[in-house]
Amino acid sequence: MEIAIIGGGIAGLALASGLHRRGIQSRVFEGAPQVREIGVGITLLPHAMREIAELGLLDAVRAAGVETETSEFYNRFGQILYSEPRGLAAGYALPEVAINRGRLHSLLFREAVARLGEDRIVANRTLTNLQQDDTSVTLHFTETSTGAALPPVRADLAIGCDGVNSATRKVFYPDDKVVFTGINTWRGVTRRKPILDGRTYFRIGSIKTGKIVIYPITDDIDGSGDQLINWVAEIQRPTSTMNDWNKGGRLEDFLPTYEGWRFDWLDVGDLIRSADSVLEYPMVDKDPLPQWTFGRVTLAGDAAHPMYPRGSNGSAQGLIDARTLADLLAAGGDPEAALKAYQAARLEPTAKVVQTNRSAPPDIINLRVEELTGDLPFENLNDYISHAELRRLSDDYKRVAGFTVDLAATK
Repeated sequence: MEIAIIGGGIAGLALASGLHRRGIQSRVFEGAPQVREIGVGITLLPHAMREIAELGLLDAVRAAGVETETSEFYNRFGQILYSEPRGLAAGYALPEVAINRGRLHSLLFREAVARLGEDRIVANRTLTNLQQDDTSVTLHFTETSTGAALPPVRADLAIGCDGVNSATRKVFYPDDKVVFTGINTWRGVTRRKPILDGRTYFRIGSIKTGKIVIYPITDDIDGSGDQLINWVAEIQRPTSTMNDWNKGGRLEDFLPTYEGWRFDWLDVGDLIRSADSVLEYPMVDKDPLPQWTFGRVTLAGDAAHPMYPRGSNGSAQGLIDARTLADLLAAGGDPEAALKAYQAARLEPTAKVVQTNRSAPPDIINLRVEELTGDLPFENLNDYISHAELRRLSDDYKRVAGFTVDLAATK
């Protein structure tokens, strides 16, 4: 069996390596003209690390990133709302690791090349259409850099792992579009001394009044003990204007919201101004689909279920897709039935995560406290909400996303 994987991102490369480990051949067709280390921070929760470990990359990923030990929530006045241990410190069998997305992608790419061979990771290919019959799928590509049409490619199956703007998905859902609700984001990385213990993931403020997520992704970046700190600023405004995926961010568009956020443990405005680079993105997702699998073609990762980047779950769900699909195809039998079984296993759980990331993501803690306190500093948080209720909000999200301690330990 020969499988065509459309898209060489996290899910696509993990799927290629996972299939090879199970004795199934695949070829990856990536749209970018060349594979490069790009992107900012990403957090791999314990259920994502479970999948990374199965690919044989646990030690490499741990060495390349920073293990998160604590997650903390603050209001925009610098007052702590809730704190909890994470990863190994919380009793998980595997760590939680924050890492530069480009480094993670590079590790997955090198692993796929080592297993499949360099000739089976083909860059500079943009899917334009596909057809299928009872025995195969025919894929039509153009060369991304020139637009030139290329000879068609035949495969037994095709898996669309080509991201939020998936061309594979467009074949079956031509009117497909992203959902934007006025939340724009700006992302950057800053070199500086560790914040507090250097192992904490911070959520500060809310999207209503300005929110920022901050966490370290590389230790000792310059040999003097500095870390590379990833940060994501999120602001909801009553506008239909989306940020661009391909532009650098302008400080004047968002920095004024954070200039007054000076705490005794962090100056947020200075963190932003000191960034190596700033990028802008819209916060978008897509409505859950009723169907991913069409005969010999299916979708995986962000092509199947793009979700708000809240809760650090997009990469985990794509990695779980890849392992589930590889397992079902390796079981033998009718490959079309395997694709249907994959859809049956994964469609509903990922739809719940998409919906929960919209309505009750982890930072619902920040929103809830902001509502109860009237967005004012407080003297005693227990006068408004109990620690047990805050813990319940956090645990509810873990349960939906599949990374309570017991769920993260099982496939």
